[in-house]
Amino acid sequence: MFFIYGMVAFLGPIFRLIAPMPFLLRGLIYAACIFMGEFVTGSLLKRIQVCPWDYSNAKYHVKGVVRWDYLPAWVIAGLIFEWVYWAIV
Repeated sequence: MFFIYGMVAFLGPIFRLIAPMPFLLRGLIYAACIFMGEFVTGSLLKRIQVCPWDYSNAKYHVKGVVRWDYLPAWVIAGLIFEWVYWAIV
């Protein structure tokens, strides 16, 4: 899990690229990137039957590996990651 969520480090170039965009749009872009990462890694882990999460019983899920109702949390997380990035750089 640490490896999967540690991939946020690869968002650095995206932080720089979209810096002039409006706040909410940046958050949605970050959430889309996080969703893609979660979907790809979750799908691969499910294929070898070692996925540590299963959202199949959730109302708004995609193949049991992504939950659309987590969108607000990922928008906020992306903006926090951005804030930390700019604080470090």
